[in-house]
Amino acid sequence: MKTRRDFIKISALGLGATAVTAGAAKAVLGSSLFGNENENDAETLRRVATYCEVCFWKCAGWAHVTKDGNIKKITGNDDDPQCNGRLCPRGTGGVGMFSDPDRLKTPLMRVTKDGQQTYREASWDEALGFISTKMKDLKAKHGAESMALFFHGSSGNHFSNLMKAYGTTNLAAPSFAQCRGPRDVGFEATFGESVSSPEVTDIRDTKCLVLIGSHIGENMHNGQVQEMSEAIDAGAVIITVDPRLSTAASKSKYWLPIKPSTDIALLLSWIHVLIYDELYNKEYVGKYAEGFEELKNHVKLFTPEWAYGITTLKPDLIRKTAREMANASPSVIIHPGRHAAWYGDDVQRTRAIAILNALLGSWGNRGGIFFKEGIKIPEFPHPDYPKPAWSWKDLLDGKFPLANEAVTNSVIEASYPKEGKEARIKGWIVSGTNLVAAVPLKAELAKAMQSLELLVVVDTMPMEITGFADVVLPECTYLERYDDIRATAHREPTLCLRMPAVEPLNQTKPAWWIAKQLGERLGLGAYFNYKDYSEVLDWQLKQVGSSLEEMQRIGVKKSPRKTSPYIETGTDHQFKTASGKIQLYSHELAEAGFDAMPVFTQHPEPQEGFYRLIYGRAPMHTFSRTANNPNLVALMPENSVWINPQVAKIWGIKKDQYVWLKNQDGAISNFSVKVRLTERIRWDSVYIVHGFGHHHKPLRFAYGRGVNDTELITNVMMDPIMGGTGMRGNFITFLKEDPRKEIES
Repeated sequence: MKTRRDFIKISALGLGATAVTAGAAKAVLGSSLFGNENENDAETLRRVATYCEVCFWKCAGWAHVTKDGNIKKITGNDDDPQCNGRLCPRGTGGVGMFSDPDRLKTPLMRVTKDGQQTYREASWDEALGFISTKMKDLKAKHGAESMALFFHGSSGNHFSNLMKAYGTTNLAAPSFAQCRGPRDVGFEATFGESVSSPEVTDIRDTKCLVLIGSHIGENMHNGQVQEMSEAIDAGAVIITVDPRLSTAASKSKYWLPIKPSTDIALLLSWIHVLIYDELYNKEYVGKYAEGFEELKNHVKLFTPEWAYGITTLKPDLIRKTAREMANASPSVIIHPGRHAAWYGDDVQRTRAIAILNALLGSWGNRGGIFFKEGIKIPEFPHPDYPKPAWSWKDLLDGKFPLANEAVTNSVIEASYPKEGKEARIKGWIVSGTNLVAAVPLKAELAKAMQSLELLVVVDTMPMEITGFADVVLPECTYLERYDDIRATAHREPTLCLRMPAVEPLNQTKPAWWIAKQLGERLGLGAYFNYKDYSEVLDWQLKQVGSSLEEMQRIGVKKSPRKTSPYIETGTDHQFKTASGKIQLYSHELAEAGFDAMPVFTQHPEPQEGFYRLIYGRAPMHTFSRTANNPNLVALMPENSVWINPQVAKIWGIKKDQYVWLKNQDGAISNFSVKVRLTERIRWDSVYIVHGFGHHHKPLRFAYGRGVNDTELITNVMMDPIMGGTGMRGNFITFLKEDPRKEIES
């Protein structure tokens, strides 16, 4: 079938005559990660300030550079309170992103040659000229709003500035609908604000930490892992709710191996015990919350006995763990988690978590959830942005009323014609996010990409999404560029600088440069009134009492807090809700037509021979972003599927055997996956680490290693409150023979 936009294998082009230097490759595959450098290296290495881009924690560090311009290693910055001078495996292995031989090296443009679509190398001037001409044409024909941006990571800020100057606010971060959005909306409906990123959890001083679907120690959120270790050493009680004995569960006093999809029933039962056994923090609730009587009546019947029949957790265990929380109050945290898009009722589940924290007095108390404080960085002067005629909110057609960011799948659906309506979105810029591997609802994504008039992909690597682009623009890695100041509000106000440790390799460019060049070609130069982004940073830093020169020298600058991180005794704290009180009963949700308090809904069960697919993280990888990093591949080259031995016995499956996975809708994994037999997983579930199974051969270290869980996620349950894409309602079975053999025969 002929398509408008064929998938192109970049590897077939023989691109990139300029390769990574031998010295750089040696640094990556040798000493950078494992610390076997010579003792005299410290005397010859130049130290350059940076912060990590491998995950959202953005730990501050130092890139150590040799005299000949190779990055030898990355170490933590001792002054950074988010890492305390210690980096996780991803952070120390980040140098592999710089020296990865598979990196994109030059701009590529889609052409047709001998009847076949392919890419050819292009100059930056040609590639940017083509994009700007197409964007001008789309704006003239359909309005600026017909362009959309999908982004992840630091580059998103630069392209957001470009798109808003161009005249569109259709800016979508997939992390909202697929990850943190349900959690943020649930907490905002309760406390009037989210728990931020990184989360403002006071784990180091807590007496009780409850993890419900939050895999600290495997997701390697650096500061939280360190603080959890401190809390364990100090005797804190850890309670982990998970169908799998995760790393955190193995360190816990209580492991609750809950039946998947029943978490709300457990949470409601805990709320029942706290209220009806009078274990809740009466003083705190009486002073700061409203809706308590409504909540009490709501949970009257949700006893531990009721929950036992749903969750398979014994009533005595539910009561014991509720009492542990109450005994620690207010120094207790029901952790809000991060990836919260599970079953389509995720705002309500995170609302229940927020309500538990409220009943225990956690918010605003030591050992609970602290008040963040940061340093506000002024925006570099530019003209006002034009006001769009319409925005992403108009794409929702009344759906998802509490969505406060663009919903990725709604933007995707608006990019192809349906029901006799023309597509409203005509062009995409995709920066730093591999939509093909990340976004559920693959059929809709494919239709959208085939309908677009312009698809530009900006990335450091030839991820699957690049094969569908009209133009591929090679971004340099975070170690080769200036970026915005990290000024995340957290426990301490801090500033953190990222600056280039070395010049960009090959023809790669920083995102700020790409956005500026496109802006000038679009007649938007006033929004990019600087020659180099270092000018922006120096101006901003001087407005807050520092300078670029100072930050280049120290990397991190801390400032004393001006306010207390906790509610001060005797004060009447005002929460950021409409009433100034914690909303146990949410008037906002009720007015929008939703349940004002969480309600348990029974979710579909797997049919015989199928098992619920659960996915998660590994400490040495961040989604698919690191799957081709040679440093980190050396630590974990592939994922495996966790299967309970009882299930394996039924199927005749052996340890380390390779199997293919097939889901309830007939979707089959592209590759096989190694079996891990373990009692650490319930019999009704299987588990795999997300981010593997890449099918794009240019990713030579990642290609064909393990399976990609998103290939098997065809049932997506949308959260009606904010559009979250619940992805845990999928079930798989096992194929012991290669399914491709049957097709070939």
